[in-house]
Amino acid sequence: MKTIKDSVHDHIRIDGVARDLLDTPAVQRLRNIRQLGTVSLVYPSANHTRFEHSLGVYHLACEALDHLNVEGKRAERVHAAALLHDVGHGPFSHNLEPITHRRTGRYHDDVHDLLADGAVGDVLREHDLEPSAVADLVAGEGRFGQLVSGELDVDRMDYLVRDAHHTGVPYGTIDHGRLVRELTFADGELVLDEGNVQTAESLLVARALMNPAVYSHSVARIGKAMLRRASERLLDSPETDVDAARLQRMDDHDLIAALRSCPETSEFSRRLDHRDLYKRAVWAEIDDVPGGIIEADHEALLEFEREIADDAGIDPECVILDVPSRPSMKESTTSVVVNGDIRRLEQQSPLVEALRASQYSQWRLGVYSPPEMRDQVGRSAVETLGLDIDGALVSEVRDGLDATLDQFVD
Repeated sequence: MKTIKDSVHDHIRIDGVARDLLDTPAVQRLRNIRQLGTVSLVYPSANHTRFEHSLGVYHLACEALDHLNVEGKRAERVHAAALLHDVGHGPFSHNLEPITHRRTGRYHDDVHDLLADGAVGDVLREHDLEPSAVADLVAGEGRFGQLVSGELDVDRMDYLVRDAHHTGVPYGTIDHGRLVRELTFADGELVLDEGNVQTAESLLVARALMNPAVYSHSVARIGKAMLRRASERLLDSPETDVDAARLQRMDDHDLIAALRSCPETSEFSRRLDHRDLYKRAVWAEIDDVPGGIIEADHEALLEFEREIADDAGIDPECVILDVPSRPSMKESTTSVVVNGDIRRLEQQSPLVEALRASQYSQWRLGVYSPPEMRDQVGRSAVETLGLDIDGALVSEVRDGLDATLDQFVD
């Protein structure tokens, strides 16, 4: 057994298959992948890693399995899946996943190939565990896959608390101990036991508050958009041999070095290194954006960028269009037992609709450009995209939001 001191859970005891997996290259690689990607541009202390988070997920999985009286090989499979659940992440965590998915068809939780070969596969088989069965759990399949990847998974329980701790914001604080203790299975579904509507609501509220303050902070979004643009240029550059499959296996340091050394990406790299970021030329609410733009695919968004740049008379590299997907709230489908019946939280809690409305009001389309170009880009973007806002008010609205949303850094 090995005991590790953790900043969130204090001491984590790691044993069995997880102990043997700990020092495999696939798990150790996670030491060099930041959990929150570009959020550290906003919160300087947000430099915790996927490795720390994986230990926390393993710890909570152990506690949940103990509470559910799950032992033996079934427990070992979940232990392995909990520790390995993030080994498929590329550099800067989720930030580049849309790019690599478009080119490889794989998301970070598709780890069947990764677990089958190399040191990880050897360790799993030494413990009489089938790699494919562990990979299925990582993907959320089966009864116990819900514990690793689902609405009540220990992944979410750890990252909310850990992200709040390392950013210093109070919003992600949840009673993860109670959440784990109140888990039970009903008709094969992982649910919260009787009397825990408020416990489920706390998870929902924490995620809803963390989203605008941390995960979707405007500065983090600009940094992420610039990093994506640079990474796409890296993949398309004839000066390198980096493809999407190789990019998925890089860590943060590998990517930074590649971006710095590639002529097509060195300027983006310099801006990210020096925090010399693009600024918001437009920051539009969802009701002001035509539905066709929100639903547009990647190629259509690139064409919009080219049209905005052409209208503004500038290089297309100086325009980035950032369109989030429509608001969603998966946690609202969490199941709780009420008066002996299994009910969705959205059916039971009046908070769900209020938080959905809040999430809807927080949604923003962003158009980013170098500071000296943002006024002309803003006017061109409003016209090209058909946004239902007064172009003359773009700078005024933007600057007012700058003062509010950037209060943590500037």
